[in-house]
Amino acid sequence: MIKLNLYVVIAEEKYMKYFGTDGFRGEANVNLNVVHAYKVGRFLGWYYGREHKARVIIGKDTRRSSYMFEDALSSGLTASGADVYLLHVTPTPSVSYVVRTEEFDCGIMISASHNPYYDNGLKVINGNGHKLEAEIEEKIEAYIDSSEDTIPMATRENIGCTVDYAIGRHRYIGYLMSLATRSFKNVKVGLDCANGSSYSVAKGVFDALGAKTYAISMEPNGININDGCGSTHIENLQKFVIENNLDVGFAYDGDADRCLAVDDKGEVIDGDAILYLCGCYLKEKGELNNNTVVTTVMSNLGLYKALDRAGISYEQTAVGDKYVNANMMENGHSLGGEQSGHIIFSKYAVTGDGVLTSLMLMEVMLEKKTKLSELRKDLKVYPQLLKNVRVADKPAARADEDVQAAVEKVSKELGDEGRILLRESGTEPVIRVMVEAKTDELCEKYVDEVVSVLYSKGHGISK
Repeated sequence: MIKLNLYVVIAEEKYMKYFGTDGFRGEANVNLNVVHAYKVGRFLGWYYGREHKARVIIGKDTRRSSYMFEDALSSGLTASGADVYLLHVTPTPSVSYVVRTEEFDCGIMISASHNPYYDNGLKVINGNGHKLEAEIEEKIEAYIDSSEDTIPMATRENIGCTVDYAIGRHRYIGYLMSLATRSFKNVKVGLDCANGSSYSVAKGVFDALGAKTYAISMEPNGININDGCGSTHIENLQKFVIENNLDVGFAYDGDADRCLAVDDKGEVIDGDAILYLCGCYLKEKGELNNNTVVTTVMSNLGLYKALDRAGISYEQTAVGDKYVNANMMENGHSLGGEQSGHIIFSKYAVTGDGVLTSLMLMEVMLEKKTKLSELRKDLKVYPQLLKNVRVADKPAARADEDVQAAVEKVSKELGDEGRILLRESGTEPVIRVMVEAKTDELCEKYVDEVVSVLYSKGHGISK
């Protein structure tokens, strides 16, 4: 049964100066610069090398600045005595896979995911393949802001070295291919690789499994990542699937940790639909642990109603795949994810993996011998509207009594046929206002009511 707390959620996220829900992210050489990256490397090389010589793996996406940050991180790490292994251009989940299967102390992915090319980020992954613990991030932040460098420099034979480790990416590719239980022969598949990390992996995997693969956005030049392509511009893949009469299409983001799909009719299969399709499939196979799917507060009300009809339970976390993953680890769940396409299959990975997600959807299609457009017909999505308000102080805007009163008013008026969500962005100076209701007009009406209060109280920077 749908829980009442789905309708109003004031999401509170711990504030950190540099690290957000998905690592340290910002515009390259503006609020994330090479000194930051060098210091992150210095700290991690020392922290993991206190009792042995640290081994750290680094991957990057195709942004021009990723090469710069790779060098800065490597300098900091080796100066602290760590050995650095370079995967080069590779998906974020490959870093997680290599770290946990080849006994590295930690991994770093240089990427700003779905952001524009001029942004970048440092995603630190611990030795178990999970995102770095908050307490270590806090220590890194303190070191970055310290006026005195208290970490010793490695000298002589203790200085670290840098090693080409492209073989790690190849092993990840082999692992993905090993997960397919049947041939993709004669299935026409479209891939939108966003001019990002997946261009080095996805098409090769689908080709090797026998699919007739048609790939777009495969020519990265350092500044065209996510530019009018990939999962943030799914309309391109929709058109491509229809024009080429394809059976299915998959779109990835810049670092390939998320995936959205397009069915044979050109309709979008978002993260909620993927959770529904894979949840039902795993339940039928007896592989849906605890008969539960883990979602975030952004999942559509229609997903919860569909899961109720399918007899599947669900849990809800704050936005961010690290929160989904934490819930799954704590409770032993096998499937969880976000509407945006971060999907975690805990049997195979400990983080969102776009290419893995597309393989799992192929598994569902081929096992059922049914097109995605038919498989998802029982999922009725509620109209949803999300507006972002740029603010000077996220916690103050969210906690404003008049803002909270406006949210409560909308919640009562929506009743059981909709919900409103107000939350802080984990990566931007933004408050997000989202409403789901029976009609687009109601969504617009109620979102605007809350947004207008944010501006009238002086929280909005510009309208």
